[in-house]
Amino acid sequence: MTEQPSLQQRWSAYLALMRVDRPIGTLLLLWPTYWALWLAAKGTPSLRLFVIFTLGTWLMRSAGCVINDYFDRDFDKQVARTRQRPLAAGLIRPAEALRLFVLLCLLAAALLPFLNLLSLALAGGAVFITITYPLFKRFTHLPQAYLGIAFSFGIPMAFAATRGSVPALAWWLMLANACWVVAYDTAYAMADRPDDLKAGIKSTAILFGRWDRYVIAGLQLVMLCIFWGIGLESQMRWPYWVALLGGLLLAVYEQGLLGGDRDQAFRAFLHNNWIGLILFWGIVTGLAPLGSNSAPGIWG
Repeated sequence: MTEQPSLQQRWSAYLALMRVDRPIGTLLLLWPTYWALWLAAKGTPSLRLFVIFTLGTWLMRSAGCVINDYFDRDFDKQVARTRQRPLAAGLIRPAEALRLFVLLCLLAAALLPFLNLLSLALAGGAVFITITYPLFKRFTHLPQAYLGIAFSFGIPMAFAATRGSVPALAWWLMLANACWVVAYDTAYAMADRPDDLKAGIKSTAILFGRWDRYVIAGLQLVMLCIFWGIGLESQMRWPYWVALLGGLLLAVYEQGLLGGDRDQAFRAFLHNNWIGLILFWGIVTGLAPLGSNSAPGIWG
């Protein structure tokens, strides 16, 4: 007779399913959202929006992890790094995971009445992408590109909530972040590539093959070039440019990690938190006050 898990073990399993013990995904979602909040408000975002977007990001990231593991529970059993996840290990039943996903989405939806209509419309798209993302690895080698869209939706939402519109600057920032997401999630997929090939899971790491490091470097370079343009557009002070140089040096360091084994590739993925942080610091400290007589920005 199989021993039933204790209440504490079940709670731990639910928290693990939500990745509470692995905050890196939440941080990688929060940094671009914070970039957007500060840029949209020209350096002075409201505390209300800061709290709403912080809570909403955590809830939706948790919901995304739950639905991802629900769809991937059979694949996860075949991958060394994921076979101990609660659904793959049988600690939580699929129906229980679905109920948790619905609960997390409802909690996130409770924040929506505090936002404007444009933000609400964008939130609907974000939920759709969150639900459908796990399916992409089944029929395309570009699930990381779809994840790039999913992990960037907080940017237009932040602009919409702050300004009531989504200017061109927001879409450029979204493109920069999407390039960054594809870069670091390819590094993540490089760590799983041997197992993914056996399980039949598709990824950019498999698609790019021996060119993976070069593609990651190119995507990071495109991201930083867009940030250079954002700096000009937003009339940033000197700390921003120091942060941009720091981001470049961190990306170069990651290239060294990517030349190692699968554990080093996973370290390179985790290391991207520092890129997000230093760019956030650069935006916060580098935003210049824009007077009413400022010249039009290069992106309108």
